[in-house]
Amino acid sequence: MDILVDLQNISAAVQNQTALQNVSLQISKGKHLAIIGPSGSGKTSLLRIVAHALAITKGDVVYHRSLGTERNPAAHVALIESRHHFKNASNTTDFYYQQRYNSSDSEDAQTVTTYLQQVAWAHPDASYWTFDKVVEKLNLTYLLDKQLIKLSNGETKRLRIASALLKHPVILLLDQPLTGLDVTSREYFNNLLQEISASGITIVLTTSPAEIPAVTETVLVMENGSITQVLEREAIKTERFQWANSSHSFDAQEVNDLMNQHAFETFEDIIRMQNVNIRYGEVQVLKNINWTVKQGERWALLGHNGAGKSTLLSLVYGDNPQAYANDIVLFDRKRGSGESIWDIKKRSGFMSPELFQYFPLDQNCLQVIESGYYHTLGLFRRSDPKKAELAERWMKLFNIWQHRLHLLKNIPASAQRLCLLIRAIIKNPALLILDEPCQGMDNLQQQFFKQVIDTICRNSNITLIYVTHYMEELPEAVTKQLKLVKGEVVE
Repeated sequence: MDILVDLQNISAAVQNQTALQNVSLQISKGKHLAIIGPSGSGKTSLLRIVAHALAITKGDVVYHRSLGTERNPAAHVALIESRHHFKNASNTTDFYYQQRYNSSDSEDAQTVTTYLQQVAWAHPDASYWTFDKVVEKLNLTYLLDKQLIKLSNGETKRLRIASALLKHPVILLLDQPLTGLDVTSREYFNNLLQEISASGITIVLTTSPAEIPAVTETVLVMENGSITQVLEREAIKTERFQWANSSHSFDAQEVNDLMNQHAFETFEDIIRMQNVNIRYGEVQVLKNINWTVKQGERWALLGHNGAGKSTLLSLVYGDNPQAYANDIVLFDRKRGSGESIWDIKKRSGFMSPELFQYFPLDQNCLQVIESGYYHTLGLFRRSDPKKAELAERWMKLFNIWQHRLHLLKNIPASAQRLCLLIRAIIKNPALLILDEPCQGMDNLQQQFFKQVIDTICRNSNITLIYVTHYMEELPEAVTKQLKLVKGEVVE
């Protein structure tokens, strides 16, 4: 069997914290691997080392000559992580969060066609994964004229996989590839992996124990930066993985004390929309939306990738200027009646994959959380000791206090999401919007997260909107649902 990459007793650190220790692994051609383990176990770091994107502190990484020269040993390795690096059409600036909703600025973003064509032109030798092939297999035809900035989380993931395939890598590394995909896309993805395998590409991916693709033969179990088990995929059915380092006690009284640190405002209608329509050019994104949310209600917002959920939330959170052209009431006031975007944001807590995508990563976790008091993407003023103290209490509750002074970009994906969750709830908002909040969390972290949300809902009049593609993630407090299909509400 041809060995493509040989990791020999490697160790690595991220921000002086051990990420991997004494890991040995051989990646062989056609032998596809799935890696499972608790959040922070080193799964992502292992992928980044194979992709030559993270330096090692000990050991050796030996690449087969088919993977490039010593000068560029990972030339034929493609890594897809959770965060993309799209730039504007001028290729001089990164996207910013509200750009997708501002028509003049969003036009500066490349279209899907332009983006993929540039990748294809840069890799003219690809024989199997052509432009037409990736567009068909990744279901991108209806997105070809759409700007990158306007893609949903799931659509962006499909595009990035298509881009990677156009390079026809020898090894394709996928970090939690099913995250953010709806049910139909997840089912289709398993078949796609079979075709990727048949085209000669070797696949290594991180995933959860419940979503190990059939194409993978071997499963690596990682804990505390080490490979602890090597199993056949079939054996996973009988294995029970309870990650000990993910579990900690739940303090309901501390949740209540923290939520009582700020006065709670009362309203009649948190949201009232009547015949709301949103259009970008010839594309109607939302059509005749009627939706009323009373204070204290807890809603699930459901729908396929690209159904219009993010656009709907942008109207609620004040980011979309088309709200002024529609009949929308937020917190008992009609949009356009004199309230500012900051009046809306100070009463709302919000987290989403898109928010994480555009959040500056050069701030530490305490700064990230404290910025929630000021509704800004990052802290741009002197830290307030009392607010910082509350942030630390929340971090202790969620068992991520050890990351308080670490940069957001250097902590595990689950801890990143928990930081943004704390940022959303720290000011005790009247409305809490959680868009796919459990991405990157292992099962026990998800259970703990649901306990916290249910406790908050049980002991306050907070209004909740919860977006997910996994119904089992929904807290018990959620009793209502709004489902979108192609921009329309379905009963």
